[in-house]
Amino acid sequence: MKRLAIFISDHTGALVLASAVVALLVPDAFSSINATVVNPLLGIIMFGMGIALRVEDFKIVFSRPKDVGIGCAAQFTVMPMLAVALSRVFALDEALALGVVLVGCCPGGTASNVITYLAKGDLALSVGMTAVSTLLAPVMTPLLVWLLAGQNIDVDVTGMLLSILWVVFIPIAAGLAVKCLWPHLTERIMVCLPAVSTLAIAFIVLIIIAANAHKLFMGGMVIIAVVMLHNLCGLGIGWLIGRLLHLPVAKQRAISIEVGMQNSGLASSLATLHFAAYPMATIPGAVFSVWHNISGAIVARIYAKAIKT
Repeated sequence: MKRLAIFISDHTGALVLASAVVALLVPDAFSSINATVVNPLLGIIMFGMGIALRVEDFKIVFSRPKDVGIGCAAQFTVMPMLAVALSRVFALDEALALGVVLVGCCPGGTASNVITYLAKGDLALSVGMTAVSTLLAPVMTPLLVWLLAGQNIDVDVTGMLLSILWVVFIPIAAGLAVKCLWPHLTERIMVCLPAVSTLAIAFIVLIIIAANAHKLFMGGMVIIAVVMLHNLCGLGIGWLIGRLLHLPVAKQRAISIEVGMQNSGLASSLATLHFAAYPMATIPGAVFSVWHNISGAIVARIYAKAIKT
């Protein structure tokens, strides 16, 4: 079981990509699955994040507030602005533009911590930024979506806030509570958590892409290009911010990866819950989930082999 869990977590990108391909090839086999299952799956991922968090992960907020502040500020400014800019440049319709904005306004994803570790970046900073941006998400994500998309689309800020509390904040708190109450049990299951998260992400991608496969075939290349540029520009600008501030190389890498990699599952979940009138709004999050695992692995290899300067 342990070997299987490690194998699954080591091949996250391949498994998520495979689920997307299967959903595109045989969408009818999965299109009947109710999209509301996305929310419990995301809750499972966040519960695992709660179990994996440690007290030390929050200490960095107080011991290195400047570093965490820079990362979180970049997270909630760079990606939202890029989302709006790319949506306008590519003249996306309302639904797809909304989906891209949702991705841009979400906090950092847990995959960023793994990629930062592989890239030989500042892992403690990465985990700290993910934790803080996730805790800020119930307020920041609905507010940013309202500011950036509320002119054209009715945005239920309060409803989104409550959804993020239920789907993200409460599962994380439950995971932390379980870890405190049953530490020996959580130590034993810790090795399986990345594999469970991988399977949950793969299933989310499968459900969303299967439900929208026919529409993806019609206009998929445009949204794939937008998602790729969104991610790559986020990675590049995140690195540039660290560089311009003369931060150590390890911190530059952590900020780069944290800015560029989003909790795209949350974006798809919010689109499913609050923007049912725009079904294509779920697509950017699903495509981002596939792409950022691929780009993350490539970036980690580049960073790890780069000469430290």
